Amino acid sequence: MARILLVEDEPDLQQLVRYNLEREGHQVRVAGTGGDALAELRRASYDLILLDLMLPDRDGLEVCRIVRGDPALARTPIIMVTAKGEESDVVLGLGLGADDYVTKPFRTRELMARIKVRLARTRAVATEPDKARIEVKGLVIDPVRHLVTVDGAAATLTLTEFRLLHAMAASPGVAFGRYDLLDRIGDGDAVVTDRTIDVHIRNLRRKIEPYDALVETVRGVGYRFADG
Repeated sequence: MARILLVEDEPDLQQLVRYNLEREGHQVRVAGTGGDALAELRRASYDLILLDLMLPDRDGLEVCRIVRGDPALARTPIIMVTAKGEESDVVLGLGLGADDYVTKPFRTRELMARIKVRLARTRAVATEPDKARIEVKGLVIDPVRHLVTVDGAAATLTLTEFRLLHAMAASPGVAFGRYDLLDRIGDGDAVVTDRTIDVHIRNLRRKIEPYDALVETVRGVGYRFADG
């Protein structure tokens, strides 16, 4: 069972999604505006946010940006659910820190599957066995505490960014293809475009500066973590 915040202003969709989530045993809270969603997130903790982009008071992208910029909320998984389905919209949503992107109209069973995968991956990170910290220069990756620090300061990474960094850093020098990385971070069922991993990597590099050069581009293949 998980606590899920559904941010959606269409009553029919509110009812449909809430019914299916509650049928699977989840606790659901509905917010019809971006302002209500932010107030609710600061009032209580949630395991997942389902976020519409076209809200009556403010764009869902703005809500996502605020959530990712708040250290207390930044690690909460976000699945965007929206009618904006162009590749540029998907890239923008992922670029702002969304973990997945589902376009309307959607199949209810597919949405429930995406939610299940995302919750399972979040729990796996929280319960994974003790692993050694990875320290390279001033960059420290601590999988036990699920924390990355840059010269002693905590970096606010999303779950997807953390798993990407840890997967590469645990095998320095190994070149990973984009789809291989998607499989390793458990996003095989997520929205996949040629630029999905590129967007996540770009955000990751920005957040671990000045050690961004440790994440190297392998032309024609994908990415690797610097070896030595």
